[in-house]
Amino acid sequence: MPGGRLTQQERQQIALGLADGLAYAEIARRLDRPTSTITREVMRNGGPTTYRADLAHRSTERRTHRRRQAAPRGPETSEQAYGRDAEAVREYEETFTTVMMASGMPTMMARVMACLTLTDTGSLTASELAQRLQVSPASISKAIAFLESQGMVRREQGERRRERYVVDDDVWYQTMMASARSLAQLVETARQGVHVLVPGTPAAARLENIARFLDFVSESTARAAEQAREILRTTPETTSTSDGTP
Repeated sequence: MPGGRLTQQERQQIALGLADGLAYAEIARRLDRPTSTITREVMRNGGPTTYRADLAHRSTERRTHRRRQAAPRGPETSEQAYGRDAEAVREYEETFTTVMMASGMPTMMARVMACLTLTDTGSLTASELAQRLQVSPASISKAIAFLESQGMVRREQGERRRERYVVDDDVWYQTMMASARSLAQLVETARQGVHVLVPGTPAAARLENIARFLDFVSESTARAAEQAREILRTTPETTSTSDGTP
């Protein structure tokens, strides 16, 4: 986080900015912080309507204390082996989680999804997830059930009959297709309303326009996802130096 961690005074300024209806970007500008820092801070601590500076500050202190107490094991060991900065990885995971929360995903589901996505194996057991996220197995179970229902994770049998939860590279394609199907259901519902409210009336005309708009977005989303699906199965090109070495 550029400039170090947020101070209690800065959190109070964030709370005042939210109360005044300021956008995250404006609050960030006034504090000379990146917008992502403000977004992550607010979403991590209840969202814009329930954010409280004092509670946010105490929560951060508790998280910091837990991190110092916990010894890195398992997946974190492999991150160190790749020469990664553990703190930078942790900060990025929080940013990634915040972005998914901002898109509408519940907090614990977003945390589990980010945790799985940012592992090299793309899979973890329930106990590994609970250890990494410092939450109860029940919280993991609930989050996995939701993600599985959305087609975002799948289960596979691991060693000693332990289930592993897996994020496939194809998950973002499946997510986009699920979004397109959800929009298609809204289109159908809106068009049903046109007949209920009598075609040609102002309310019916509004619903018809909504249906036409969402129908276009749904078809475009599905078509784009199909066309781009192969990208998820390719290996990104590496940047080479002038002498040809990677």
